[in-house]
Amino acid sequence: QVQLVESGGGLVQAGGSLRLSCAASGRSFNTYHMGWFRQAPGKEREFVAVVAWSSTITFYADSVKGRFTISRDNAKKMVYLQMNNLKPEDTAVYYCAADSDGSGGYYYQPGKYDYWGQGTQVTVSS
Repeated sequence: QVQLVESGGGLVQAGGSLRLSCAASGRSFNTYHMGWFRQAPGKEREFVAVVAWSSTITFYADSVKGRFTISRDNAKKMVYLQMNNLKPEDTAVYYCAADSDGSGGYYYQPGKYDYWGQGTQVTVSS
């Protein structure tokens, strides 16, 4: 069992930066692949980024590639999402998620993830 708590969201102007954090509790955090998803009003939850348990592999959505960076600190049980050059279309609730890799599916599919945080709001003004 893993509990996830996101923080770091807020209101920022276009072109600005935010760093989201996800604090994990529970056992075996360092065996989970960790992802960030986001959901804007009226839209489906969409994949943003994922980092493998070993930190050696990362994937990003095309819409954030080159602007966002995902990282993790297994010793601290933390996952981060550094977001630079933010755009109004990045406005959404951002969720942290943990994948035990015990189920099928692809890393960009929400259904592959076993645990979710409550989300943190990011609002980018133009």
